[in-house]
Amino acid sequence: MKQIVSKRDDIVFFLKMFPVVQLHPGAYEKSKAIVCQDTNEKRLKLLEDAYAGGTLPQSDCVTDAVKKNVDMAGRLGISGTPTLIFDDGFRHNGSIGEAELIKLIDEH
Repeated sequence: MKQIVSKRDDIVFFLKMFPVVQLHPGAYEKSKAIVCQDTNEKRLKLLEDAYAGGTLPQSDCVTDAVKKNVDMAGRLGISGTPTLIFDDGFRHNGSIGEAELIKLIDEH
């Protein structure tokens, strides 16, 4: 995503933390730690740390943002990550390469 937005200023990604705890124990708490950061820069740093397998700080903030994301995913029938939803409602499940993703973005 970072490569794409560095090349295309007309593309924006909105990320929703959706922990699949059955596959990733501790993912809910990691998601909460990310969501509870007070700036996008801090959220991005922790997200990158999480993807790199790093240790994230325990969050003591009170939020239901992650639960709302999980509930929304259930209503939309989303059960895995990544899931991409485009402006026109088209949905792609699973990882995708940069060139193919740009093609899908341009098509949808």
